[in-house]
Amino acid sequence: MPTSTLNIAELLDTLEADIRQQIESRKLSNPLLIGIHSGGAWIAEHMHKRLGITEPLGLLDITFYRDDFSQIGMHPNVKSSQLPHHLEGRDIILIDDVFYTGRTIRAALNEIFDYGRPNQVLLAVLIERNGRQIPLQPDCRGARIDLPEGQRIKLTGPDPLGIDLQTLACAA
Repeated sequence: MPTSTLNIAELLDTLEADIRQQIESRKLSNPLLIGIHSGGAWIAEHMHKRLGITEPLGLLDITFYRDDFSQIGMHPNVKSSQLPHHLEGRDIILIDDVFYTGRTIRAALNEIFDYGRPNQVLLAVLIERNGRQIPLQPDCRGARIDLPEGQRIKLTGPDPLGIDLQTLACAA
């Protein structure tokens, strides 16, 4: 999908429909919705309302679970995770904004498993882009795009939500 055609409302509609289909086909029972700070949390808030999930929204900050923590150091805006103390046996819908390498999701799964072993985890993202580095992929997505090396896509928000395509400066 060309990045010029990315429309937030349409992406949210597609993602919602995809999640609903997966909830039914995978028979998720009373799923807990968890958003990854910060963009994933913004998308999760929209999905939480749209899907009518009554359990409070879970929020996850994966800063201390990142595999590049020693390289990038402490992030200045670390937020606390807000999850039920016990996730054992729960069906979980994990939401992020952009799926790129898979490393954020690996970190999120590590933190979730520290709270208990869920029954199953459904991964839903607003945008999946090329560049996967580890064997993970989303179950649900609003869109899939290919970006050339040196470009990245970033969700802006939270109100209104927007999409920012950025070209990274090359190191000389």
